[in-house]
Amino acid sequence: MALADVIEQIRALFERDGKSAPGIGETLLSAYESGLKRPGPEYLHYLCSAYRVEPASLGYDGPCICGHGHKMPGVVRGDLQEVRPDTSPGPRELLIHPIGADPSADGGEEDENVLRRTLLQLLAGGAVALDGQVLGSVENIRRRMDDTLVAATVSPAMLDQWEEATIGFGRQYMSTPPLRLLCDVLLEFSAVRKAMERRQPVDLQERLCRMAAQLAGLSGMIMVNLGDHRLARSFFRTGRTAADETGDRALRAWVTAREALVPLYYGDPREALNLAKKSRDLAGQTPCAAQAMAPVVEARALAMLSGAGRKEVVDQAKRALSRARAAFSQMTASEQDDAAFGYTERQLYFHQGDALVKLGQAMEADLILEQALTKYGPGDWLDPTLIKFDRARCRLLEGDVDEALEIARRTLASLGEGCRPDILMQRAHEIAREVEAKAPGHAGLKVYLDALRSSPAEDPLVGGGS
Repeated sequence: MALADVIEQIRALFERDGKSAPGIGETLLSAYESGLKRPGPEYLHYLCSAYRVEPASLGYDGPCICGHGHKMPGVVRGDLQEVRPDTSPGPRELLIHPIGADPSADGGEEDENVLRRTLLQLLAGGAVALDGQVLGSVENIRRRMDDTLVAATVSPAMLDQWEEATIGFGRQYMSTPPLRLLCDVLLEFSAVRKAMERRQPVDLQERLCRMAAQLAGLSGMIMVNLGDHRLARSFFRTGRTAADETGDRALRAWVTAREALVPLYYGDPREALNLAKKSRDLAGQTPCAAQAMAPVVEARALAMLSGAGRKEVVDQAKRALSRARAAFSQMTASEQDDAAFGYTERQLYFHQGDALVKLGQAMEADLILEQALTKYGPGDWLDPTLIKFDRARCRLLEGDVDEALEIARRTLASLGEGCRPDILMQRAHEIAREVEAKAPGHAGLKVYLDALRSSPAEDPLVGGGS
């Protein structure tokens, strides 16, 4: 039964008994179902009436306060009277049967009979009130059709619509508020899940699994931007499970490469390196986004693990970046234009520059980062802000502390209200720590720290990161 249907029944029962409308909504009902809250005796009575069960079936001890049973099909019991289907209910009694229950075990014939009697009365010229019994029969007939439609195999046309919606969510990734996009994505994700609950032909099931993997991966990416790495990992794990069902190497590699960003930003670079290598192995020789993404993550993780300046690490990371550029040139145009499910040129430039900064290659990094900035539009802010902080680090590597602090301060001051997600503020604080290590007591550091204190991290309200 849908939550809204249960609430509708409970409100109708309250009205039948002459009581004011109950203050129950979907949130409270969900809390009852999950065990977070316990209903009072009165609400428990009406819940039992709506579900046609005894308190024990809902997980509560003791008899109901009404002293009667609730299991009789088609019977609604209250404190005042007992109403059966073969009686004539009052004008506001709404007899609605739970989804999946067969009212009076007649396959809906009783509801059809109600409508037949109503039609005969109308044909005879009688006055017929639109009472609760008629409305209940109308609703029960509609629900049976819903059940029949849901039980049927999902149509290819419906799958086409879902796939188009999934692609659309990917296009919105860089420009739509993360929380807003997350809600849209998860509602579609839930619809796909419901379709997967029923057995589908192999080709349709594979398409459903593909969409489930993409939507789960996109949800994980959004959670990274929102700063919840635990939920991000959970979504990527779900995405891997769904991708495994498709047998698509490129899709499995994409989910794994995206997951590698979680430990890269929030955890252990060693894990990021391992996931990047796993993604590369999964992709194999298949031209795909992961073939370009995975080596870049590998280079960034190597730089974080080994630090700047070591020639063997620099050479190894640069070889990985070279593989990424070669793989990018083999990607299709549609993949190069997709910031979510593909890998764009601006992402490639940004991530290469970030890796080179970590490797201590300031001059080369700054040139690439400058090129990266030119490839972002005026509506993009998160990635360009991260790029500017990377350019401030380039100045630090070159020994120009004043310029580094000035770039970082201007970047911080340019951020509007709600544009300070955790992932960005971490970079801002890294600049302060590096200045403290390089030039402790620097005059400009105090000004910058004051600006940092007045700019607490927030959940991002607009845009997305790559």
